[in-house]
Amino acid sequence: MVYVVLATLPIVLLELLIDDRTVRVAPLLILLPAFPAAVGTVRQTACAVGWMLVVLTAVLIARPLPSASDYGVVLLLAVVLGVLCVLTCRWRVRREREMLRTRSAAVALQRQMLRPLPVLTDRVVVDGAYQPVETDRLVGGDVYEVAASPYGTRLLFGDVQGKGLRAIGAAFAVLSAFREAAQREPTLTALVDDLERAVVRHNAFVQQTGEPEQFVTALVLGIDTATETQAVNCGYPPPRLLGSGPVAPVELGDPGVPLGLADLSPLPRTVSWFPFPTGATLLSCSDGVTEARGVTGDPYPLEGRLEEWTAVSSWEVADRLAEDVGRYTAGEHRDDIAVLMVRRTG
Repeated sequence: MVYVVLATLPIVLLELLIDDRTVRVAPLLILLPAFPAAVGTVRQTACAVGWMLVVLTAVLIARPLPSASDYGVVLLLAVVLGVLCVLTCRWRVRREREMLRTRSAAVALQRQMLRPLPVLTDRVVVDGAYQPVETDRLVGGDVYEVAASPYGTRLLFGDVQGKGLRAIGAAFAVLSAFREAAQREPTLTALVDDLERAVVRHNAFVQQTGEPEQFVTALVLGIDTATETQAVNCGYPPPRLLGSGPVAPVELGDPGVPLGLADLSPLPRTVSWFPFPTGATLLSCSDGVTEARGVTGDPYPLEGRLEEWTAVSSWEVADRLAEDVGRYTAGEHRDDIAVLMVRRTG
């Protein structure tokens, strides 16, 4: 309302100072309620409409229009636009509340699905930062899970195609399948095959409802007593090993097809091995980090940042990286930011 009153003053002063009776700026007061209708509440918009009508009437009394019909046209237009502003504001507020409820429910559901960090097993400590995008229709489907199984510690990093509640549904299917299969399957490839079947079943279900099928990029790790770690990559960004020379993605060979698309590949999924000694830290980032773009369109310099932070504690790198991505993109990141640090303890 302060802005509305301040915007009123120059219009009224100009109207009173202009001597030429053919030049009238008072009708511009009709536009004042549009501002609170766009950003304010319904009460503020109604107050702005009332203020506008009072001021407009007073100005027209002080400086009469040439004819009574002109009075009628101006006041009728002011009333009609004022009512439209109030109705528009009411529709906007109602829609914003509905979107907020939907968005909050989706984010709360997603946070309940994911295990709180940090997670400790007999082999690793997993910590990190996770920032779901909460803008309308941009709730993502990044998932992670850690399971201590009879065959060692199994880790899952995944990203569901798309956004919204459909992505969360597919993420829940993958997480449920991983938690069960990690305890049952002795090999990593059998575990990934179970995840593949879970995504296929989920797609078959959503297809019956008319929704599009989805795939899931994923990275599954197996850490046991061996000094090397097993990995099956299903199209997920490769992790970075920190503290063992220049920062670079771990060599996992050609990435396989995402979960849900195995029928499109003639080759079976295979296990890769890479060194992960005790005391080392593995950094896994979702494409919300690896594909982040600055305001000028330049990709986020992930390796450069990690080289600058070699003296920083590995547990601080995750939070610092998530904050730095937000600054680099000016807060316009279009996907979830998941940064997970895996430190091997045994």
